[in-house]
Amino acid sequence: MRLVLLGKTGSGKSHLGNTILGEEHFATYPSPNSGTMKCQTETKTVSGRSITLIDTPGFFDTGRSEVDLNSEIMSCMTECAPGPHAFLIVLRVGRFTEHEQAVITKIRQSFSDEALKYALVVFTHGDQLDKKMKIEDFCGGRCHFQVEELLKTTEKMVADRNGGYYTNKTLQDVEMAIQEQIEHIRHSMPDKTPEEIRSQARSKVSNRFLIQIAGIATGALLGTFFAAVGGVMGGVIGNELAKDAESLSEAVQRTYKAVEGKRKSLTQFM
Repeated sequence: MRLVLLGKTGSGKSHLGNTILGEEHFATYPSPNSGTMKCQTETKTVSGRSITLIDTPGFFDTGRSEVDLNSEIMSCMTECAPGPHAFLIVLRVGRFTEHEQAVITKIRQSFSDEALKYALVVFTHGDQLDKKMKIEDFCGGRCHFQVEELLKTTEKMVADRNGGYYTNKTLQDVEMAIQEQIEHIRHSMPDKTPEEIRSQARSKVSNRFLIQIAGIATGALLGTFFAAVGGVMGGVIGNELAKDAESLSEAVQRTYKAVEGKRKSLTQFM
């Protein structure tokens, strides 16, 4: 099963991941203001189950830029392609504020409403639960405090869908790109294990998509700054130039030069 841990910093995502795996794979932090900064993936057999956990940064923390957020969402999609069997939305008991509600809203915006059909809510710090707190309204009542119960519910949800998982056009495109890289690596490096090949393929695809995102974002930003070009046109320019870039910095530099050149050519006729 591929499980994605989602929630804001300090919710206990990494601790939950370690509890599920039974080992300290994900770094945990005592401060609520620090936490996982990059997506991290671990696979282990737990009670006869093969489980792949994707620990994510605080996607939905306030103050994160859209560029940073989109880059990490892209990394998450690369790690969990062709799609997760479940999203584990991690919330702290007793702290369901407007910001926690915003987490749910952001998940719907970042993935889709369909994603919530594959979601389970996991409350951490269960000893702080208010007895009057109603939790049945979240994700069809799929709310948990105990790991074994959580895994059983996840297995049942997957079985009810005949092993199906959440996917969308982006995840399908990512998986297709990964499979292409796997074939290339398998032929060029036949001594590598399947796990090593897929890991390397994921890394290459992730870098490619991140470069593309950097080009689009830089182009849109510069296009808006240089009003003559416009954000949409700048984004298109960045997208095209990023396709052949070998690194994030190269994508940014190429885009800057192209947008600046476009601005100069347009202003000559104004």
